[in-house]
Amino acid sequence: MARIRPEDSRGYRNRNPGNIDYVTANKWQGQVGIEPAPRHGGRARFAVFESHEYGIRALAMLLTTYQDRHGLRSVRGIINRWAPPKENDTGAYVRGVAAALGVDPDAVIDLQRYETMRPMVEAIIRHELGGQPYAAAVIDEGLRRAGIVRPVATVLEAAATGTGRGASSVATAVAVAAPAASVISSLGGLPQWTGVALIVAVAVIALSVILSRRRDRPEALA
Repeated sequence: MARIRPEDSRGYRNRNPGNIDYVTANKWQGQVGIEPAPRHGGRARFAVFESHEYGIRALAMLLTTYQDRHGLRSVRGIINRWAPPKENDTGAYVRGVAAALGVDPDAVIDLQRYETMRPMVEAIIRHELGGQPYAAAVIDEGLRRAGIVRPVATVLEAAATGTGRGASSVATAVAVAAPAASVISSLGGLPQWTGVALIVAVAVIALSVILSRRRDRPEALA
């Protein structure tokens, strides 16, 4: 039997790589409705998004809700809610995601960190679609829309990427501006107040860009 490509999967067609159920109360950004009834039987169940980036955003937002609202802070706890045992091989799912993160299934994790959320999202996509068909930039953009921003090393890198333009918190502005301090200190001979003023100016510029690009979060979450 030929192996089904991820691009042929139901989740990919719906631009919903987490296979998130359609719930009327959940006003996800980019959600355009519910899928049509499957041609070969079964019921319409999953949400449809206008782009893959919005589907990835919803996936990340729902995982964040599991952590923040329901207090689930381990791979086992999160996946048991995401894919309950009554309709999934949850044990295999837990093992696969934990291996992708390189952690024990019961270890405490922080999904606000890009370094944790990114492999978690990729592992879920791989499990749900039977593979991971997305370019790195598509996943990063979906995470950015959920407020999970890829760390940048320099102000110039931040300015050149969607990450810098789309950061969604004051903390990120400070993180973007902070590398300027080491650059300024290396100049030498500047009055102390001049160096401080330059750092503040960088932070203000970064923050103004951030605020201009902010997007509303969904009105309701599962």
